[in-house]
Amino acid sequence: MRALWIDANGLSKPPTGQLDLMQIIHAMGFVQLDTIQVISRAHHHILWSRNQNYREPMLDKLMRRREIFEHFTHDASVLPMEFLPMWRRQFRRHKEKIDRSGWYKNMLDEAERQAIIERITEEGALSTHAFDTKVQGKKEMWARPPHKLALDYMWYSGELATCHRVNFTKFYDLGTRVFPKRLLSENLSDEEQIDRLCDAALQRLGCASVGEIQKFWDAVDQKEVREWLARREDQVIPVEIIGADGAGNQAYAFYDIEEQLNSLQKPTSRLRILNPFDPMIRDRNRIERLFGFEYRIEMFVPAKKRKWGYYVYPILEGDKFVGRIEIKADRQKSDLNVLQFWPEPKVKWTAKRYEKLRQEIGRMARFINVENINYQVEIA
Repeated sequence: MRALWIDANGLSKPPTGQLDLMQIIHAMGFVQLDTIQVISRAHHHILWSRNQNYREPMLDKLMRRREIFEHFTHDASVLPMEFLPMWRRQFRRHKEKIDRSGWYKNMLDEAERQAIIERITEEGALSTHAFDTKVQGKKEMWARPPHKLALDYMWYSGELATCHRVNFTKFYDLGTRVFPKRLLSENLSDEEQIDRLCDAALQRLGCASVGEIQKFWDAVDQKEVREWLARREDQVIPVEIIGADGAGNQAYAFYDIEEQLNSLQKPTSRLRILNPFDPMIRDRNRIERLFGFEYRIEMFVPAKKRKWGYYVYPILEGDKFVGRIEIKADRQKSDLNVLQFWPEPKVKWTAKRYEKLRQEIGRMARFINVENINYQVEIA
């Protein structure tokens, strides 16, 4: 099962060869976006991990060509544009959720939101910086100005869409100008969309529980997953997954799961430093169950209470996690600083393994185009 999960995430082969960026994104289903740039922003690092010919400007080019769109899975993500027909329900779900929430009570009213639509219609795509409203009342940490809430609301509902970003600043345009007409005209019922979402999730998970299928897109609920399973009785079978601790866990897979497992090749021995938001490790419980690897992001944990560090990267080699490392870039100084390193217990770090780690650190430096690697911890 570990090899299947690695292969499903596009990490079983060496990250070399001709780059087909859309194929990588389609195979993963989505790529999570994140603003934090310790070395490279999460979305860029995730794509580079699959093919190291990838470079940071390439993703925005796909968005400008309307090959991908941006929306909310479990978090802000980019998805292949061809997935739009099965995502229309998700626009509605988010709108209805916000309408029930008190979080957006301070956003611009309907007339003021219409004024934003009219400006974008006349002027073209605009960012939040084109508007100027202030937070009213107590300025709490997560408080946002009324115009930003309104832009988010219309973005979640699909009325507006991201057309491109500049230095990670989102530019909004009308959904009807971003989403291709041929896809907007494809009207699927809710059941058809749920079927496509669950089919696509299980295809990318290989084997999964009801909860894992639900969490993949976070676009259906568990009741809808169970109803989908009932409709797929002739295609999906119950299976048992044996975890790293030897315990069995009930799950589901497509009927050809044995063929999939028999056709798998051994994962590459290439050592890779993965991003904390990599889909391979996004479900912390799943990764701990399959690999016996406990991993948590500690960015929001006070420094004195952290077990590891602020932004710590897991290290994958073959079909196991062999360690974790804290690295930080200073692009202005052209530095990549190796701050801390933790081998996994019971993993023997040979001279060859250390050399593979240094090689991967060197490749990361070339990826972000910095000249110097400063080791503040010994990599023997």
